[in-house]
Amino acid sequence: MNSKSQYKSSAFEKFATKVSKAAGSTPAFIGAFLLVVGWAISGPIFDYSETWQLVINTGTTIITFLMVFLIQKAQNKDSLAIQLKLNELVASNDLSSNSLVDIENMTEEEMIIIQKYYHRLSQLAKKDKTIRTSHSLAEAEDVHSRKTEKTVKPNTTRKTTKNTSKKITKK
Repeated sequence: MNSKSQYKSSAFEKFATKVSKAAGSTPAFIGAFLLVVGWAISGPIFDYSETWQLVINTGTTIITFLMVFLIQKAQNKDSLAIQLKLNELVASNDLSSNSLVDIENMTEEEMIIIQKYYHRLSQLAKKDKTIRTSHSLAEAEDVHSRKTEKTVKPNTTRKTTKNTSKKITKK
């Protein structure tokens, strides 16, 4: 793949990405720290005047105000990229629950319902004697009950996934 991006970014997007990466670096912290130390040392020189205090207050306020928008722009882009990558993983797996694709657009109440399913899945996993056993959301209840009856066959979980997902989502 080419090192140059095939996608065009706006000038603001490029600027926001570069500034947010630079702001989170060690040299940026050291520079800001030295600036504050220099300001504090200069206090006696300026007799700790109101102007001396106003310089640091105004400077930090302006920088903070602008950085909030730059960092949020970069964070929004990163968050969207992660969501899209996760959606691809969920959509590409035959056994995963497709209800999780685009979950970020669900209401909080819908997410709490899904959280309860995962809590139940977690409880089932804790009952297993080995950590190597895994369940999908759609088949967790069915597989667990069949395991306790000791009639689980390796290829039966794939056949029952569609039927169990209908049962679980109706609850």
